Amino acid sequence: MIDNGLILIVDDTPTNLEVLSETLYDAGFEVAIALDGESALAQVQVGDFDLILLDVMMPGIDGFETCRRLKADSVNNNIPVIFMTALSDNESKIKALEIGAVDYITKPFHEKEVLARVKTHLKLHKLTLSLEQKVTERTTQLTEALENLKTSQLQLVNNEKMSALGNLVAGVAHEINNPVGCISGNINHTEAYSKDLFQIINIYQQACPLLPQHLQQELEALDLEFLHEDLPKTIHSIQLSTQRIKEISNSLRTFSRADSDHPILCNIHESIDSTILILKHRLKATENRPEIQIIKNYGIIPQIECYAGQLNQVFMNLLANAIDALEESNTGRSFTEIATNPNCITITTNISDEKLIISIQDNGKGITENIKTRIFDQLFTTKEVGKGTGLGLAIARQVIVEKHHGTINVHSTPKGGAEFTITIPLS
Repeated sequence: MIDNGLILIVDDTPTNLEVLSETLYDAGFEVAIALDGESALAQVQVGDFDLILLDVMMPGIDGFETCRRLKADSVNNNIPVIFMTALSDNESKIKALEIGAVDYITKPFHEKEVLARVKTHLKLHKLTLSLEQKVTERTTQLTEALENLKTSQLQLVNNEKMSALGNLVAGVAHEINNPVGCISGNINHTEAYSKDLFQIINIYQQACPLLPQHLQQELEALDLEFLHEDLPKTIHSIQLSTQRIKEISNSLRTFSRADSDHPILCNIHESIDSTILILKHRLKATENRPEIQIIKNYGIIPQIECYAGQLNQVFMNLLANAIDALEESNTGRSFTEIATNPNCITITTNISDEKLIISIQDNGKGITENIKTRIFDQLFTTKEVGKGTGLGLAIARQVIVEKHHGTINVHSTPKGGAEFTITIPLS
């Protein structure tokens, strides 16, 4: 015998109710009864029925209307309905099936037929519910597996990207250091040597004021006085440039920290500054626009433990996107118009509620609502083919949310620019 089920019998004839109730009860089913359609619909709202035997001809609303209302109920529309009718015309049978019934039984009843049909449809109903549950579970599992796969792929891409970029930048910084060290070490000697030479020349000129004519001509052609004035300036310029290259090299090393396996103590302001320095060439003035201004509103913040290399990649993505947005907003504007309302990126840092808050805001044309809802999705990009991968902000979100247990959000209004806000717990 199949598992017990709760069956609702709806019929306005007491004799039919008695016969059906006894037959089903003897077969091991629980039974409830209703004398009309309104009563049946009310019971369905509070009961947990497995099947309904529904008479067609009843006072008030008939069986067809009762079935229609039942099928319109999103909670109970999956309960199988078997019509009971004395109508033998095909039109009524077709109508019953069209409005949602699974079967019909013709009066007068045959007890074995009733039981056979009830058991069959209960089995089918339970199999359907079981299948739906398995489909739901499988869909959930597949969805989770897909999300895990996307996360793993994104992490792999990010790790490979950071590894390649880190190795490249670290290698460049290392290669720069050797010649810069040579220049830096020798320029000071060159400065001292030049001072010694000019001192000897001055002493010689004082000791021998009357020089041979050909030597006097050579000195005039050489413009010794100009050389004496300009050479120290040239040496000083080389010293400043050397110091600038050292700063760039240090920034490259800061940006390319190899820390993918463990967090390290990091000065966030140094990380942001190193990223800005790497993007310096994109900020400079061009023939089409003035220089993009960087406004730093740095607060007093402590060093934090973080995956510094990956966090630098987040800063790189956000700042590069801000520059792209500003470039796009300049389309159709003249140099003078842009200069009147200069392109700028504002970077703000502070501490609030034991969290580090970093804001990167541009004054571009902003982001529309439909784009904001998808902006952190993997492979979503608004850029032309070949100019964007759709991975930058997805990676940024993964680094902030999964690696640092923080949040990253975007706020934007049309023509009001865009602001990305990162929060990272200090502990």
